[in-house]
Amino acid sequence: MRIVIAPDKFKGSLSAPDVARHLAAGLQAATGSNLDVLLIPVADGGEGTLDAAVGSGFTRRSAVVSGPTGQPVTADFAVRGREAVIEMAAASGLALLPGAGPDSASATGATSLGTGELIRAALDAGCRQIILGVGGSANTDGGAGVLQGLGARFLDSQGNELPHGGAALSRLERIDFAGFDPRLEEARFVLASDVDNPLLGPEGAAAIFGPQKGAGPADVDALDAALARFVDVLTAEIGPRAVKAAQSPGAGAAGGVGYAAIAALAATRRPGIDVVLEFTDLAERLAGADLVITGEGSLDQQSLLGKTPIGVARAAARAGVPVIAVCGRTTLGAEELAESGFREVHALTELESNVDTCIAQAAALLERLGRNIGLQLAATAGEPAAVSKERLNA
Repeated sequence: MRIVIAPDKFKGSLSAPDVARHLAAGLQAATGSNLDVLLIPVADGGEGTLDAAVGSGFTRRSAVVSGPTGQPVTADFAVRGREAVIEMAAASGLALLPGAGPDSASATGATSLGTGELIRAALDAGCRQIILGVGGSANTDGGAGVLQGLGARFLDSQGNELPHGGAALSRLERIDFAGFDPRLEEARFVLASDVDNPLLGPEGAAAIFGPQKGAGPADVDALDAALARFVDVLTAEIGPRAVKAAQSPGAGAAGGVGYAAIAALAATRRPGIDVVLEFTDLAERLAGADLVITGEGSLDQQSLLGKTPIGVARAAARAGVPVIAVCGRTTLGAEELAESGFREVHALTELESNVDTCIAQAAALLERLGRNIGLQLAATAGEPAAVSKERLNA
């Protein structure tokens, strides 16, 4: 029997490769060597996208770049031929903030500069097709830092370069693109994001995501005004497409990095799970599979909006392969789970009711779940594949 294990991370516990590995260990402990198991860690375009790329044949590279507060950090990206996958959180993520985490100062001063520097590192590696996975960012700078990392200069009325961060954009007078990396002319960008917020206003980057990054009410207002100034100045530099980009779905992603990517890099926004499933070649690798196992830490209402397990379940349905979900916990009812295409759902909370224990002991509990699933598969061993699938579907 051939089984494809294609989970996302269990946030706060295990990476997607670790989830897949522990599930596989449990399955094989119950069934011996009778299973052909293929591990395909996946993600939805945010954190974990880099792991999914490396698990699909990309080579991990690293570069020293500027973190969200300007301090140097070592950030990884992935390369396969002329294609690169960049996970924004690796260079500009909330997790990289020093001290106790986000506060008002970081909310107004955090920069996406390091993400721009990672893009430049990918260009240095010969890449011209660049997938930018966004999520978990610390900045609300409209992607100004990304453009600065690529050679643009943001100037005040005296011709001095502005400090980094979203708040400083209130003093923006001119953007000098003379030093913008010329290799960008032949580069093509994909913005992997499920966020559909515009850049500005009550549904924009500052209002919706700023508070998660430490911004208080006054900070939110100041950041929104500063981003509006950025739009005005960028429009003067590149024309009306800068205004249109600010209103585009996804412009508010990653503190407005979506805006800079769409306006200045001509990025195409696509759902993150679609992008990841494409570069992992999941559809092709489902050929001949008898079962798919997917999952994520919390299977809930947000999952239904196109998160990893739903994307995998849809791909499995198109291939006619039954799919099982594993998770730390689920808040979905039986009807919602059935409508999502899952034939079975197994949660760690079935084995251990304490959620904190599930998080701390996720590896061992996943192996137990894997063994339970493996025992079910062993009970159907020797039956024709169609019969086995019927049992799994029961």
